Amino acid sequence: MTWEEMRPLLEQGTVDTLYMVLWATVVTIVGGLPLGILLVLTDKGGLLQNRPVNKVVGAIVNIGRSLPFIILLIALIPFTTFVVGTFIGPTAMIVPLAVGAIPFFARLVETAIREVDHGLVEAVQSMGGSIPTIVRKVLLPQALPSLVAAVTTTVIVLIGYSAMAGAVGGEGLGSKAVTYGYQRFDTTFMLVTVVVLVAIVTIVQLVGDGVVRLLARRGRTA
Repeated sequence: MTWEEMRPLLEQGTVDTLYMVLWATVVTIVGGLPLGILLVLTDKGGLLQNRPVNKVVGAIVNIGRSLPFIILLIALIPFTTFVVGTFIGPTAMIVPLAVGAIPFFARLVETAIREVDHGLVEAVQSMGGSIPTIVRKVLLPQALPSLVAAVTTTVIVLIGYSAMAGAVGGEGLGSKAVTYGYQRFDTTFMLVTVVVLVAIVTIVQLVGDGVVRLLARRGRTA
């Protein structure tokens, strides 16, 4: 396959991959952020200490994290079809991508929130601050650099998931690599696809690290 033949395939695959990863990231943050905060608040000594709730939420998160993505992808076909109307294509893949990433991101959020100095929380509590105020004014701002790092890690995981999704009705670079590389024994196309994926991951990591450093520097000078 010549470069002129590869280029439109790679361009479309890249667009589809970025589309899936972008929207899956948005859904993952919306679902995983409150879940991670809930795990901290309901834990022993938390502001909403509730061990039964914490155990149930923790079990759900652990089960979600333990399932291999390819199995989850297949198991969610009925649910994906119900939500989107089909289980094939970039839009359909957003559903399993998000479902697979939400538990992973929730644990990262939990770890980030636990790093916040508990003395700051107690100080706001002593001034009559409500739980929503503590979350918005203390926990999230103080944990922001770690949360950005968590988002960066999650995006990279989603890029890997999206490549696997290409083997089960998805689009993107993974699908192109399987269809035009593996099935046609085109080693060159496979290698080029890998290079593009590595480039995307590298850019995401560099941008994420840059934002984390910027936020950390602002935190030190605040």
